[in-house]
Amino acid sequence: MDLSTTDFQLFGLPQRFAQERAEIDARWKELQREAHPDKFAAEGAAAQRVALQWSVRINEAYQRLKDPLRRAEYLCELRGAPIEKHSNTAMPGEFLMEQMDWREALDEADSEEELDALSDRVLARRREMLQRIQELLDVQDDPRGAAQQVRALMFVERFGADIEDRLAQLGQ
Repeated sequence: MDLSTTDFQLFGLPQRFAQERAEIDARWKELQREAHPDKFAAEGAAAQRVALQWSVRINEAYQRLKDPLRRAEYLCELRGAPIEKHSNTAMPGEFLMEQMDWREALDEADSEEELDALSDRVLARRREMLQRIQELLDVQDDPRGAAQQVRALMFVERFGADIEDRLAQLGQ
């Protein structure tokens, strides 16, 4: 095995955003069976260490590939459009207004029903954004445009976590 391969090459998958989760999971299980350190017990400690390195590499790749947000971020970076999540937080005004509206709705929500309704809006927006990212990466080959969408999706994901936290507080 070659440590310099991309996650997609390692898993034998096409280098695109659209992926079947079941295929990623199945390939991960196959690769883990092939690289399991116990399989190399008779070959000595050095072979087991190499197998362990491969197992770690396989798991890291699996974590990136199975998560649509992380997969999109990885693809953008592979295509020369790093996300720069810590240094590039510029967002379109329309998106910022939507975020402000959501924050206000979260602050004012005082029931599980209101929070569930807000969560439904956020999940619908997330689905739209993932579809847009797929279009930008797989059809238009626009990694820079996709990178901007990925940065925005990171905000949406964090906001979704804030809703979950608030729901947990209400349940106490």
